[in-house]
Amino acid sequence: MNLPPTDLYGLTLGELRALLAGWGLNPIHAALVWKRLYLGLSGSVDGAGELPAAVRARLLAHTRVGVLPVAAEAESSDGFTRKYLLGLGDGQRIEAVLMRFAGRVTACVSSQAGCAMGCVFCATGQMGYRRHLTAAEIVAQVVHVARAQGAGEGGGRVRNVVFMGMGEPLHNYDAVMRASDILRDPAGLALSAERITLSTVGVAPAIRRMADEARPIHLAVSLHAATQEEREALVPAARKWPLDELMDACRHFSSTLRRRIFFEWTLIDGRNDTEGHARAVGRLVGGLPAQVNLIPLNPTAGYGGLPSRSEAARRFQRILSEEFGLPSTVRQRRGIDIAAGCGQLATPRAGPA
Repeated sequence: MNLPPTDLYGLTLGELRALLAGWGLNPIHAALVWKRLYLGLSGSVDGAGELPAAVRARLLAHTRVGVLPVAAEAESSDGFTRKYLLGLGDGQRIEAVLMRFAGRVTACVSSQAGCAMGCVFCATGQMGYRRHLTAAEIVAQVVHVARAQGAGEGGGRVRNVVFMGMGEPLHNYDAVMRASDILRDPAGLALSAERITLSTVGVAPAIRRMADEARPIHLAVSLHAATQEEREALVPAARKWPLDELMDACRHFSSTLRRRIFFEWTLIDGRNDTEGHARAVGRLVGGLPAQVNLIPLNPTAGYGGLPSRSEAARRFQRILSEEFGLPSTVRQRRGIDIAAGCGQLATPRAGPA
């Protein structure tokens, strides 16, 4: 039985060395392959003249570089955001986003094709779950954004990665953590753990696991409501991981790792943006090292709510700050005109269900 070729994007540098050694080849050549993939951003080992012919031939015969083909792309009218529709080997598709900010470039990547969490205001949740992505498919998105940015005006490497694209990262825990380890390797893309953020709807057991495994990346928890009843109406996954259980997991995370948690709050006009809601948030997360990221609702076809007005967002911030000492930000809205904002990523059904 012939095994499928190994995707090099899914291997750590240590595993690549072990692969070469297992073939009876000098593992020192793994560093050259790694450099070609992540510093040269090459999509192939073919033509790698710096590699001995025997190494190159074995890699070409038994491995692949899982570059994701671009099915479509779109750029925002302000030129700061570019969205890519990327094809997967089984016909499924995902979206990834390149965002340019002053002094930095951020890659927003997907962890699943679709999502099983069903958040009512999220286009990915509205499309349903297709499958998990492999670590290689996650890494390939970051490499794609890095390659696209390097080829664009101004160049500059990707400095930030956010797992805020399609899917629930903690539903695909092992692949996401493996991908983050590969992305942080100092011999490759060398992303700092301080510049990787994972956004979760609140998979409480996995938050505890992150703490117990001392995972160094940032945690952002999509809260959106401060009572169990209100949260269930917006985030159906709250029925499986109730608010009390989620907050216990967050306290475990922050106390174990001595790290701040980011709480995300989608501001929906008249739904969760009143003074009472702001005070409920303050009471709920008070005592935790935390920051609240306020995100005005982005439009999706499957949800009729409207974003909060700017004065409501400012009032919300003022209450958090003055009454509870909680820092907060209002998220910059990027790529809304190309449906690349928070909660807007979705793809048409393609390939096997």
